[in-house]
Amino acid sequence: MPHLLHLDSSADLAGSRSRAITAAFAKAWSDRGADHTITYRDLHTDPLPRLSSTALHWAPRLRTADETAPAADEALQQTILDELLAADVLLVGAPMYNYSLPSTLKTWIDYVHVPGITTTFDATPSQPLAGRPAVVVTSAGGSYVEGSPTAGWDHLTPVLEIVLGTALGMAVTVIATELTLAPRIPDLAAQVPHSEALLTTALDRATALGATI
Repeated sequence: MPHLLHLDSSADLAGSRSRAITAAFAKAWSDRGADHTITYRDLHTDPLPRLSSTALHWAPRLRTADETAPAADEALQQTILDELLAADVLLVGAPMYNYSLPSTLKTWIDYVHVPGITTTFDATPSQPLAGRPAVVVTSAGGSYVEGSPTAGWDHLTPVLEIVLGTALGMAVTVIATELTLAPRIPDLAAQVPHSEALLTTALDRATALGATI
């Protein structure tokens, strides 16, 4: 059965645009039939603890003699890895916080970016997720497109493309929406129509991808 792993990380449980867009994708996915299953993890309401040891950054065979981790922490990491490895498609809601990832999403990345398990470190090939689709939904309060005064300030999207795409080998598709703070910040008020248009486009794209990917 096709299986989706759906992650959200926005701290806004009521008006989050990243949550709205991932929900549109997930609905289109589940509407394809009961065989299209979903595992959902809310990284904000149920945050993962930070890694307790450097040992968890490495596959056991790559750890040094003095790198150890509590058994309970290794078991939790294995649960997170199993969720990802069981997914045919990964869906990530990733709002921009202070020009980068929410800390909760960064912690999840730390659990799954493991040399020797999900990404190759030495001569032993280890990229079990290679080729699987990853849909990343980004949202930003301002605008960071080429030509804008803050172009190049987006330190969210490149990290996810590097980790999920380059390191894990997944086929990454980004659905981006910007100017989410236009209705709230007076200086951006003139951008409200454009902000709403970007959201509509992102919702439509998420629905189309969820129905076909």
